[in-house]
Amino acid sequence: MSELTDIRALGHTATGLVGDRITVTDRRLNLDERPGPAASVAELAEQRAVPRHVALIMDGNGRWATRRGEERIVGHEAGELAIVAAIDAALDARVRWLTLFAFSTENWNRPPGEVDFLMEFNRRLIEKHGAAYYERGVRFRYMGERNPPVPAAVADAMTSIELATADASALTLTFAFNYGARHEIVRACQRLIDAAVDANEIDEARFGAALQYPDTPDPDVIVRTAGEYRLSNFLLWEAAYAELVFLELPWPDFRASDFQDVLQTYAERTRTFGAVHDVSSASEPTPPPDHARSSAWTA
Repeated sequence: MSELTDIRALGHTATGLVGDRITVTDRRLNLDERPGPAASVAELAEQRAVPRHVALIMDGNGRWATRRGEERIVGHEAGELAIVAAIDAALDARVRWLTLFAFSTENWNRPPGEVDFLMEFNRRLIEKHGAAYYERGVRFRYMGERNPPVPAAVADAMTSIELATADASALTLTFAFNYGARHEIVRACQRLIDAAVDANEIDEARFGAALQYPDTPDPDVIVRTAGEYRLSNFLLWEAAYAELVFLELPWPDFRASDFQDVLQTYAERTRTFGAVHDVSSASEPTPPPDHARSSAWTA
């Protein structure tokens, strides 16, 4: 049986998406879609203002649940709808790269029960949604370390879905899992040292090629929910010229209309990349060279 057949055999469930709305029937949840932004996705695409790469820091699950008198894991469960909404909105907007911060290297310090739940939760997401999203052209990736304490079953599920969806091209969906940006930078340094690269030959492009997924373009916009205003060790190298958007709503309340609001905010920003923008010119400032240079690490 092929890797793809294995994944499809796991099956998937309906997401509850109907047109522009998400309706949930649950003893704890009753979430409805909010109105969309003034500009439609089609209009943004016509303006060529849709970013290539959107990165999301999914924050506020635990606080969302605590305010409702529930255990923190209830917030993580509720966050599944937000993940589905973000992926669907990215596909609809023709965003080509979407990165979600799912579990950081610092999250191991959380209560053991919560950590265990998050491990199983991420494996279950693959089982529920992997095949359906592959059919829609989604390639799955996981950035971060997969060695223990990540359970072997979780690591195996990550590798399987990556292999099964490797030829998809509509959207690359990357989950940052057991990931920390400082660790990513250290690992890149180790790869360069192990390859005996001369220090004088290391420039930004060479260093970027030593990252885990060097073909991934730098994020155009990084979004964080739940009213926190920091990157928390997320994509520190890649975030050099990312637009930052901070939302007050917690992650479980995030919906497609919020994703579209982010696209609208991005479209209204002027990106100068350190230069002076000439408003009389129709041309956009030239971005700095992207760190993404190749699809694989080369010494």
